[in-house]
Amino acid sequence: MSAGAVLAQGLGFFALRLGRVLLVVLAVLVGTFLLLRLAPGDPALSMASAAGLDDPAYVEQLRRDMGLDRPLGVQLVDYLGGLAQGDLGYSQRNQAPVWPLIAERLPATLLLLLAALLLSSVAGIALGVLAAWSRQHGGWLDRLISLGVLLLFATPTFWLALLLVMLFSVALGWLPAFGMETVGAGLSGWPYLLDVGRHLLLPALSLSFVFLAVYVQLARAAMLEAFSQEFVRSARAKGASEARVLLRHVLRNALLPVTTYVGLQLGQLASASLLVEVVYAWPGIGRLLYESLEARDYPLLLGVFLVISLLVLLGNLLGELLCYLLDPRLAVVGERA
Repeated sequence: MSAGAVLAQGLGFFALRLGRVLLVVLAVLVGTFLLLRLAPGDPALSMASAAGLDDPAYVEQLRRDMGLDRPLGVQLVDYLGGLAQGDLGYSQRNQAPVWPLIAERLPATLLLLLAALLLSSVAGIALGVLAAWSRQHGGWLDRLISLGVLLLFATPTFWLALLLVMLFSVALGWLPAFGMETVGAGLSGWPYLLDVGRHLLLPALSLSFVFLAVYVQLARAAMLEAFSQEFVRSARAKGASEARVLLRHVLRNALLPVTTYVGLQLGQLASASLLVEVVYAWPGIGRLLYESLEARDYPLLLGVFLVISLLVLLGNLLGELLCYLLDPRLAVVGERA
């Protein structure tokens, strides 16, 4: 297949997936909107109670200001119309538009997600390759690594986060336990980056450990399967070194299932980051979601759900594109399916 044909096929592959992403985002928005509106409780009453003002007239005025007195269908149409113009709504609780509130917290969440993704994927693939190589040569490392990742997979994220805080922050005092930076330090440049890195390390480790276990198992299984293929035996018969067989032939073919999970993991990381951000007081959108849920701030909740949905779906799209780059034949298989 020529380079032009591969490029055209790749663009068609991307356009098809992108169209599906937009349809899923629309379905998620409509479903979330209806679920929030049909859930028990009155946001206006909750906001008035938090302010110590339970006057019925004040509550009714709040309901009108928030648009809750209109029919549900009208509220949905108005919300989707505003969304089409780039308006995510207005947060009455914070007295500010929704998008600036999310945009302020989004970089912190993306930093946490990318750090956890990098840690889990690199370490997981390395340990999976090491376990598979040990299994091929009858070593004991395979059993040790498999036992370790099984324990990690069975450990709840929030409990692991608390253990890390107790060990590295309370007992040893090596790393800060809360926040994203040292408050009042006034740092800039490299000292500021190092300070953020110290605050980032524990949350990223907590978030990456469970997914590290999955990466190890995927990489190990894929490597063992690739080792048994005919092209590996042919490469060895031609005199290729063990390192060349491992890196050139086995690892590239074994990366496909692992790469697919990279995209899926981004969505799971976005969901799991809620607990980690609450435990470590990390100023991201996961903590913002928790705060808006407590206050029943519907516009802010919908905005956060929209951003998380986009992260999940774009992560899936990224995983599919990476798989296509590794093996363009997958696009043909996907189109036929």
